[in-house]
Amino acid sequence: MKGMERRMAELKSVISELEPDEAHKLMAEGALLVDVREADEIANGSPAAALRIGRGYLELRIEDSVPDKDQPLIVMCAGGVRSLFAAEALRQLGYSNVSSLAGGFNRWKNQGLDFDIPQTLSAEAKERYSRHLLLPEVGEAGQLKLLDSKVLLIGAGGLGSPSALYLAAAGVGTIGLVDMDVVDRSNLQRQIIHTDARVGTSKVASAREAIEQLNPDVKVVGYETRLDASNVEEIFAAYDVIIDGTDNLPTRYLVNDACVKMGKPNVHGAVYRFEGQLTVFWPASPENPSGCYRCMFPTPPDARAAPSCSEIGVLGILPGVMGLLQATEALKLLLNIGEPLLGKMLYYDALRSSFSEFKLKKNPACPHCGGQGDFPGYEEYTQVCSAPKQ
Repeated sequence: MKGMERRMAELKSVISELEPDEAHKLMAEGALLVDVREADEIANGSPAAALRIGRGYLELRIEDSVPDKDQPLIVMCAGGVRSLFAAEALRQLGYSNVSSLAGGFNRWKNQGLDFDIPQTLSAEAKERYSRHLLLPEVGEAGQLKLLDSKVLLIGAGGLGSPSALYLAAAGVGTIGLVDMDVVDRSNLQRQIIHTDARVGTSKVASAREAIEQLNPDVKVVGYETRLDASNVEEIFAAYDVIIDGTDNLPTRYLVNDACVKMGKPNVHGAVYRFEGQLTVFWPASPENPSGCYRCMFPTPPDARAAPSCSEIGVLGILPGVMGLLQATEALKLLLNIGEPLLGKMLYYDALRSSFSEFKLKKNPACPHCGGQGDFPGYEEYTQVCSAPKQ
């Protein structure tokens, strides 16, 4: 017997082979199909429920994707040869219930079983996002998810500028920008998405130009309007995550209330002179429900107790730090990875170069997120939050 034939016989003596119909039945009972073909092969079709990990990365990535070593696994390649070797590798890693699909994807397809033509990244996209593709927590599936995602930024200022640029660089497919202001030269000390040449231009148009130059794959949707109760739900409806980069109290409360009502995650950031704070409000989170902004501040304080950056100043780099952290939280939410700042407040002191974390308690009696009754409606705080004229 030739060496290859002998080796195949050895593998088949210890690894069971399943016909496609047997595998399909076991998948319905909880078994996981692992497609170890390469990306160019998978582009021609793959069972919808398959976990797709190229053979070259199998040992590196399988334990992140399948931590339970007792999970029944069925390994598939094109014709049933590579899958035997891959199944042996999985057994050596400690997986106790591993089979190989006889005849591979070719037989699966020929027997008329369902499969998808999966969406794949173009060659240019693979080059652009190559460092993401190396991360098991992202990979091609995660990058495709980002390209299908939509994030809305409230404000294209100090916090929105770095958030928008890095979300665009990361490949978030649609970025919405709500801002009715124009670029002022005093903005340029911290609002890095704008340039001196675009002073006097609307911030939405300026930000769109910067994003399109950075990543033409990204669609930018601009809303050059004042956000209020009449338009907030219509604008928010299309987006997966809302990033609150505002510096005024009426809009913060409006953003909070709309996110609570619509079940949207609200990535909240704020800066004050040399200090920044960051949290994620998402009472509707399926895994870790949190409180909302009103649990911390049920009603707005007097405007003199919460002055804006234009009144007290801010270290120009500080919004950059906090805006980048907001973008990080948004990516974690979109990819469903890590531990978002739900029920926690991250506080940054730039002068001390220190980060502190505080727990936030949900108020069970909160009229907006406490589940005590119907949504109480939006409140107009413009007058309440306006500082008296001197």
